[in-house]
Amino acid sequence: MLRKSWVRALAVAVALLVWLAVGGVGGMAQGKLAQVQTNDAAAFLPSSAESTRAAEASRDLVDTQTLPALVVLAPADGGQVTPDQLTAAQEVAAAVPDRPVPGGDGTWADRLTGDVVPVPAEDGEAVLLAVPLDADAAEERVGEERLTTLLVEDLRALLAEDLGATAEEAGDVGLNAWVTGPAGFITDLGTAFAGIDGLLLLVALGAVLLILVVVYRSPFLPLVVIVTAVFALALAGLVVYELAAADVLVLNGQSQGILSILVVGASVDYALLLVARHREELQRHEHPAEALGRAWKRSLEPILASAGTVIAGLLCLLLSQLGSNRSLGPVAAIGIAAAVLSALTLLPALLLIAGRRSRVLFWPRLPRYEPSVAAPTTHGAHAAPVVDDVADASGLWARWARWVGRHARPVWISTAVALLVLAAFLPTLRATGTSQTDVFLTPVDSVAGEEVLAEHFPAGAVQPATIVVDETDVDAVVAAAEDVPGVASAAPYTGTPAGAPAGDAAPVVVDGRARVDVVTEAPSDSQEAVDVVADLRTAVEEVAPEALVGGAAAETLDTQLAGERDLRVIVPVVLLVILLILVVLLRSVAAGLLLMAANVLSFAASLGVAAIVFDLLGLPDADPTVPLYGFVFLVALGVDYTIFLMTRVREESIAVGTRAGIVRGLAVTGGVITSAGLVLATTFAALAVIPLLFLAQIAFIVALGVLIDTFVVRSLLVPGLVHDIGPRTWWPSALSRRPEHGVHAAVEEPAEPVEPAAR
Repeated sequence: MLRKSWVRALAVAVALLVWLAVGGVGGMAQGKLAQVQTNDAAAFLPSSAESTRAAEASRDLVDTQTLPALVVLAPADGGQVTPDQLTAAQEVAAAVPDRPVPGGDGTWADRLTGDVVPVPAEDGEAVLLAVPLDADAAEERVGEERLTTLLVEDLRALLAEDLGATAEEAGDVGLNAWVTGPAGFITDLGTAFAGIDGLLLLVALGAVLLILVVVYRSPFLPLVVIVTAVFALALAGLVVYELAAADVLVLNGQSQGILSILVVGASVDYALLLVARHREELQRHEHPAEALGRAWKRSLEPILASAGTVIAGLLCLLLSQLGSNRSLGPVAAIGIAAAVLSALTLLPALLLIAGRRSRVLFWPRLPRYEPSVAAPTTHGAHAAPVVDDVADASGLWARWARWVGRHARPVWISTAVALLVLAAFLPTLRATGTSQTDVFLTPVDSVAGEEVLAEHFPAGAVQPATIVVDETDVDAVVAAAEDVPGVASAAPYTGTPAGAPAGDAAPVVVDGRARVDVVTEAPSDSQEAVDVVADLRTAVEEVAPEALVGGAAAETLDTQLAGERDLRVIVPVVLLVILLILVVLLRSVAAGLLLMAANVLSFAASLGVAAIVFDLLGLPDADPTVPLYGFVFLVALGVDYTIFLMTRVREESIAVGTRAGIVRGLAVTGGVITSAGLVLATTFAALAVIPLLFLAQIAFIVALGVLIDTFVVRSLLVPGLVHDIGPRTWWPSALSRRPEHGVHAAVEEPAEPVEPAAR
C-alpha cells in the first residue's frame, strides 16, 4: 500500500512538473501569437481566384507594388483650404521620407516607392497625402510590430506633433487629420485584435469563474478548473505559434480569438464532467485516488466522443477555398486536443494534490465516504448510478425528467413547432458581404478618414480595379468598363497613378499584355464597389473573355464567392461526418438521424433569431463566413451535449427500457450539462468585447444556439421525442426490439438513484 501511494504521488508530481514546463513555454508563445498573424484578406484567397491571377499577371506591368497609407487633411470649419494650410501640408509631406523608422534602421524613404506629394481636392476643401509604402516591405517586422503599423502610428504622431492635427483636434493651422487607406485599415484592425490577448481572456475567464463558484459553491474547485483551462490554452498557443511561424498554417485575428474561446469553454466543460464523476465516486471509495481512477475511466468515453465529434466537424473546414477557413479547422482542433489533454492529465493531478486529504478541494460541501453506496446495485453489467447533489439530480432535474415523460408528445411537438417558427426567419438573414468600413463597431481613424476621402476625392482612385488584357483588346475593354454603372473612369495604365492625368504617355505593354485601371465611384473597400466589380467582370467578359479583373474590391468579391461556395460544400460534409459518428457511437441509425435533425433545427432557429435581432439593431450585412462558422460550431458543439445525454440514455435503456431510460438519462445529465452549456455560451459571448462586427455576430449566434440546445433541444425536444418513439429509437440494433418494463416505468421515481455524468 505504501509503495502504491508513492507511485501515485510520483505520478502527480511528474504531471504537475510537465504541465508547469508547458505553461512556462506556452504562456510566452501565447503572448506572441499576434506576431504570426496575417490579416490581409488577399493572403487567404486560392490561387485559382480571378483576383489572384490578375495580381500575378499584373506584376510584370508594374515596377513595384504599394500598400498606401492615405493622410486626409481638411479645415476644421469645413471651408476652403487656405494657402497657409496647404503650405503646412506640403511641409508634412516633405518631412515623411526623412523620418527615421521607429526602432529600425534607416528612414522611411528606404521603404517608400515614391515621393509624398500633396494633392488638393477639386472642391478645394481637403488635401490628400498618399504615402506609398512598398508592399514587399510592409510585412517586415521591427521588434514585435509590422512596418505597416509603425508607418501609420508614425504618421499619426507626426501630424499631432507638427500640426496638432488629429480627427478631434485642429491645432494652430486649423486642420483635422486622418490616416486611412489600406495601411490605416490594417493597423486599426490589428489594434482591435490586440484585445484578444488581454481583455477577451480576462472577460471570458472572469465570467466562467463566476459560474463555477455558483455551481460548486466552493472557493477551491473553481480555481482548479480555471487553472486547467489556462494551461490548456498555453499548450494550444505553443503548438499553433510554432506551426504558424513555420508557415504550416495561416493564423489571423479571428482564428486566434476563436481558439482562446474554444479552449477555455471545452476545458471547463470536460472538467465539469470529470469533477462530477469524481465527487460521486468519493462516496463509494475511501481514498480519493481510487475514486478519481474510477471517475476517470467512466468519463473517458464521453469526453473523447465529445472531443472527437468537435474535431471532426472542425477539420471539415479544410475543404474551404479560403486559407483563413482552412487554417481555422486545424487551429481549433489543436485547441480541443489541448483541452482534452489538460482535462485528462492536469486536472486529475490537481484533484489529488493533497493526497488522502484531497476532499478538502470540495470544501465546504465535502463528499463523504459512505460504504452503503460503495457497491451499487447492478442490472446485469450496468451499475445503477448515484445522485450527485451538485447537479441537484434528485430535485429539479428528476422532477423535470418525470414531467417530460408524462407529457412527452405535447412537449416535443410544441417545442418543434416553436423552433420551426423561429427557423422560418432564417432566409431573412443577410449574409452577402460587409464593407470594410462596417467591420468596426467603435469609431476608428481609418473609417472616419475614408468618409472624408470619399466626400472630396474620387473614392475608387486609391485602389482602382485592374483589368489585365491583351493589348489588342484595350480599347474595347475601356469602352465596356465606362458603360458599367458605378464606374467613374477607365483608362490604360501608363505608369501614372489612377485618376491622375497621363498626358501623352503610352500604355505599358509587356509580352503583349496591358492593364486597364478602373476607378469606381464608391471606395474600393466598400460593398458598393464590390457590386460594381461583379458587373464589371460580366461586361468585360463579353468583349474580352480572357481578361482578368483584379484589385482590392475584386479580392473582396472573390472572398465572398468562396465563402458562399464553402457554405454549400462544407455544410453537407459536416452533417454526414457527424451523422456517421452518432450512428457508430449509439449503434443506431434512427437515433443518429433524430439527433442530427434536432440539432439542425436548433441551428436554423438560432440563425432565425439572429436575423431578427441583427435587423432590429440595424447591423450591416454579415459576411458569408458568419453562417458557416456558426453552423460548424453549433452543430458540432450542440451534438456534443446530446451525446452526453443519449449515451447515458442508452446505458439506462439496456437496464430498464427506453422510456424509463430517457427519464433517468435526463435527470442524470441535467445539472452538469446545463452548467457546461452556460459556460460555453458565456465564453463565446465574451467574443463580443472585441469591437469587430464579425466576432460580435459569431458571439451572438453561437451563444444563443448553445443556450437553445441546452435548455430546449436537450431538455425538451430530444427527451420528448425519444420517449414518444420508445425502443424504435435504437433501430436497427437489438435494443430496438427489447420490450419495455411496464407501462408506467417511464414516469415513476427511478428505483435507483442516478449519477451526474454520461458515459
